[in-house]
Amino acid sequence: MSTTLPLSGAAEATGFATGNHRPGELRSCDTTGLPVCLNAQWFIRINAVMAVVFLLVGGVASILLALTRAPTIHLLSAEWYYRILTLHGLNMLIFWILFLEVAILYFTATSLLNSRLASKGVAWASFGQMLVGALMVNAMILTGNSDVLMTSYVPLKGHPLFYLGIILVATGTLTGVGNFFATLYVAKRDRTYNGSVPLVVFGATAAAIIAVVTLLHGAIVMIPTFLWSMGILETIDAAWYRLIWWGLGHQSQQVNVCAMVSVWYLLATITTGAKPLNQAVCRGAFVLYVLFINIASAHHLLVDPGVGAGWKIWNTSYAMYLAVLASMIHGFTVPASVEVAMRKKGHKNGLFGWLFAAPWANPGFSAFFMSLVIFGFLGGITGVTLGTQQINIIAHNTLRIPGHFHTTVVGGTTLAFMGLTYYVVPLLFQKEFYGRMLCRIQPYVFAVGIVLMAVAMTFAGSYGVPRRHWDVEFAGAQVSAGFDASAHLWLGLVGVGGTIAFVGLLMFILLVVSAVFFGKSNAGRAMTAW
Repeated sequence: MSTTLPLSGAAEATGFATGNHRPGELRSCDTTGLPVCLNAQWFIRINAVMAVVFLLVGGVASILLALTRAPTIHLLSAEWYYRILTLHGLNMLIFWILFLEVAILYFTATSLLNSRLASKGVAWASFGQMLVGALMVNAMILTGNSDVLMTSYVPLKGHPLFYLGIILVATGTLTGVGNFFATLYVAKRDRTYNGSVPLVVFGATAAAIIAVVTLLHGAIVMIPTFLWSMGILETIDAAWYRLIWWGLGHQSQQVNVCAMVSVWYLLATITTGAKPLNQAVCRGAFVLYVLFINIASAHHLLVDPGVGAGWKIWNTSYAMYLAVLASMIHGFTVPASVEVAMRKKGHKNGLFGWLFAAPWANPGFSAFFMSLVIFGFLGGITGVTLGTQQINIIAHNTLRIPGHFHTTVVGGTTLAFMGLTYYVVPLLFQKEFYGRMLCRIQPYVFAVGIVLMAVAMTFAGSYGVPRRHWDVEFAGAQVSAGFDASAHLWLGLVGVGGTIAFVGLLMFILLVVSAVFFGKSNAGRAMTAW
């Protein structure tokens, strides 16, 4: 692949050389030709750096948990197991992903639309709230003041600062999303682009819309809970809490889905020159996400008596499959666009010759394509089955549920974001990676570990292994309990897969940190091609 990426010339295609940028606010990317708003670049950088920091925190927690779930090791005590489980969930599912998604929103709204960032001050307010909130939450967890798990179901009560921290992360993210929408308005007002917004921006906008709904649920549930933790409110209804909380907890992962798919389209273009086969169909799929993907939250409530059978049946039998249809559309159109691009380059031998000839040594491509396969097959199959009412009643509180979301959030979103980082660092930080061979193998190590761990979780859950319990042998229980050797085999593989994934995660973090802080500058020239 040449050092000039397929996005080159995008800035000129807008018809405006400098868009609406003020003097000193703009540079041109030496590799892609895209305009880079320097204000946006700064906030993309600091949000991305903090995302990697929280990824490391959640990653350290993950290896401790994996080695505890493996019965032969059983590393942590009960107290520290639930404490680290709380730490892992919030850092991996919320902080790491939200910080990077804000960075993605700023990039798509500025560089892809040739626009300046709407407000530098608002971006600082967003970052400050998110950072203070995340640090506050982690401090309350590690000091033993909030061992309530990520869901923090009442009547479990955490420290008021725990809930305040979550509120700050939510309001900070909402502030960043508002800045994104304001930037879209400024770009439209100043006519910095012609025609419709690019598909990647459209997908990011869909993610931002879902984020608003998600964060409003968070405010509705967390503000009263915060007041309850302070003693201002006497009680919080547990059924009400569960219903509203999952509008935050599950829908936040639907924001990830839209952002992840947008990254798929972006990386497909950057790595192979692929173009969507039908823009209208792809945009329609994003609209289906906005309208129906939030319905998937219902599968967390199918065993609750507080919602009616009609609501459960509608959500699991009809509405959910419209969101599944959207994922299937993206799951077919993205690899199809890569196939067309590769065949145009002359790779026409056989049915899958184009696939074997794809740039698998490029970590941006390998990470995105494995993300697509893991999310589409493992995440899709487990998600559709677990979202079915009858199966859900059997499987919901087993290890099958973490098996599912480790294929979607980790094998899907995190792996795709890792692939994106292999271009963010040289293009926006203007630094080259050290250890390029390690960069090439890192996505494979991480993907193998996650797949092994997630599959092992799924099969262990099929034997009835509980989702969160510290000791699957129930030592000291008055009634004899425990699981047979088959369940222990799968739990052992959870530890093996978790260790391999952790090695891949450490490789990624060390490669990124060494590049960002010590890498050779490529300012004034194109990035070194993968």
